[in-house]
Amino acid sequence: MASPAPAAAEVPAMTSPPEHDPVGEAADFSEPWRLRNGTPVLIRAIRPDDRERIIVAFHKLDPQSVYTRFFSHRRELSDADLDRLDGTDFVNSVVLAVAHGEGDDEELIGGVSYYVRRARDGARVAEIAFTIEEDYQGQGLASKLMAVATRLARAQGLARFEAEVLAGNAPMLTVFQRCGLPLKQTREDGTVHIELDLGRDTAPP
Repeated sequence: MASPAPAAAEVPAMTSPPEHDPVGEAADFSEPWRLRNGTPVLIRAIRPDDRERIIVAFHKLDPQSVYTRFFSHRRELSDADLDRLDGTDFVNSVVLAVAHGEGDDEELIGGVSYYVRRARDGARVAEIAFTIEEDYQGQGLASKLMAVATRLARAQGLARFEAEVLAGNAPMLTVFQRCGLPLKQTREDGTVHIELDLGRDTAPP
């Protein structure tokens, strides 16, 4: 879902590099959490052995969820999609999975990813995207993933998140509108382009 990024009017100046290791923080990320209904999950960095779990999770998605995530109807993830996930380096790409269950019963029910690039204005920005299985939507998971991704991206010194969202995807637009980051959005041909400033906060509505 990559798209050209328009130049931003202002990008906050980044401070000196953090003393901790931002790559290690993302690569080793693991945080237990509970959905609103009390279901325990684990938000963690993607692992090399997740490939089959990702394929299984994709097959559980409704066609509409696939369309809102990939902007197209597809029955399978392509080899390129899977290779991109396998190539996650937690520098130029960060992928977090949401796991439910343990051991052989562990399944992936959602995740967030962002891919870093240099924008036209010279800022380091990242395109962010979410996937949540339908049975677990409306449980606060996307908002939690947004907060975690924001923390990790700030540690990496990124200036902003960008995203392309279908205009009809109201739940995802609401997550961005309520995340507490200054928001710019433009709409064109049924798609909303989102820019979120990682340099400062606003009070959530």
